[in-house]
Amino acid sequence: MLRCAITNGTTSGFVNASQIERLKDHMQQWAAGGIDIIQVREKNLEAGELLVLIEAALQTLCQTNSSAKLVVNGRADVAIAARAHGVHLTAHPDELTPQQVRSLFSHADLPVPVVTVSCHTPDEIARARDNDADFILFGPVFEKRASADLALDGVGLQRLAEACSVAARIPVLALGGITSENAAQCIRAGAAGVAAIRLFSA
Repeated sequence: MLRCAITNGTTSGFVNASQIERLKDHMQQWAAGGIDIIQVREKNLEAGELLVLIEAALQTLCQTNSSAKLVVNGRADVAIAARAHGVHLTAHPDELTPQQVRSLFSHADLPVPVVTVSCHTPDEIARARDNDADFILFGPVFEKRASADLALDGVGLQRLAEACSVAARIPVLALGGITSENAAQCIRAGAAGVAAIRLFSA
């Protein structure tokens, strides 16, 4: 079962020493736990601040000899500057495509990147599939956390199974309310693995 750990985001637009140390601690934990993909999801940070965080994370993964692939949420430019392993995209029509991301990495003389795409509908899944995404994150399966105290219902395992069918050859990672108890249900529905924030940050 593939596992993708997602960072929970900083609350400010700045990076301080404690945030960097916290991220390093997570990297060490995920490296020791054999996490396959780490998605750095820090929407509040400007490029320079995000670069500092990504470089610290990559340094920690290197020091631990981790095989985890670090992908940067939505910022191919920062991923390239930091020499990260790839990029995570949304399914928005105006977003870069996986092919475009690979072209950018190639022009920068970097290895072929890992490109993951978040999808919520069959049309989005089909587009990510046809654009040769490496992985599709589909959700929310069990719930979507709108805040610490508010969880919205997920779409369920049947929709996950349908998503896996549409994705065909592209591995699907189930996202949204994933726990150690229900992860196996996702695999039985056809997912190649799971992606989560809380599950891997406990």
